Amino acid sequence: MLRIRHEVNGGPEVLFAEEADIPVAGAGELLVRVEAVGVTLPTVRKVREGSEPVPFGGEVAGAVVATGPGVTGFRAGERVTGLCFADAYAEYAVLHTAMTSRIPADASAVEAVALVRSGLVARGAYEAARVEPGESVLVTAAASAVGTLALQYAKAGGSKRVVAAVSSADKADFVRGLGADEVVLYGDADWSGPYDVILDGVGGDLLGPAVRALATGGRLVAFSSGGGTVEAYELLVRGASMIGFQMRAVATGKPELYERRLRELWQLRAAGTLRTAVHEEIPLAEAARAHALIEQRRNLGKVVLVP
Repeated sequence: MLRIRHEVNGGPEVLFAEEADIPVAGAGELLVRVEAVGVTLPTVRKVREGSEPVPFGGEVAGAVVATGPGVTGFRAGERVTGLCFADAYAEYAVLHTAMTSRIPADASAVEAVALVRSGLVARGAYEAARVEPGESVLVTAAASAVGTLALQYAKAGGSKRVVAAVSSADKADFVRGLGADEVVLYGDADWSGPYDVILDGVGGDLLGPAVRALATGGRLVAFSSGGGTVEAYELLVRGASMIGFQMRAVATGKPELYERRLRELWQLRAAGTLRTAVHEEIPLAEAARAHALIEQRRNLGKVVLVP
């Protein structure tokens, strides 16, 4: 099978394609013939900034070709999507059943990787913020796969003012089309605040201006892999709070909640409340181009690799 790998850390140029053996599903695992792989900012950052090369993880969708020992809930031929923690950029991948779900008959593999993980993160971050109807919400990384869905959650939840924060003005029409009432740029002086809630998918140097844009009693939910630090005094003077959110913690620690949110996600998609945005489907062998798109912040929605 074809697999994408890297032996040193760096930019997109360090990625290369190679032939590898098809993996074998272990206990509680599924072997999936991959039809789509979602490319995420955390993975791109690990390649660029990691201390050593690690196998690619990622969102995968495709058809089950074999089940490992002890698997009873899935069978060969079913279409599934889930998180792969090693060698996701490949023609075949191994998924653990706890992080895998079926794809509805009317949905494509590409739509599944654009919706499921990103939608679960967006929903979890939105819920963690305890947004009340009529409150104002700012979403950073609003043109990303998670950001586009977070905008839609905020709009559907009755927020009086939903604002998208993006890196460049050429993304404004795109995020307005997904529900943003206003658009601000990261370089703007005050981000047109204050806001009751900020959903932050960027982190790093943007945490400072994000906290300063909070209203009294505001809440910032950080769900990015960008790290960053916040001065406690900035929260203190606003009576504000900062909350961390990670989807994997919910999936492994609260499986019933994870399953319920998953069902709700597909229901909202079927009702037309949520719609996915896919920037481009890129051949697996061109994974370097996909990473470059995300590093350069040029993507509008999800970037998907297709074997």
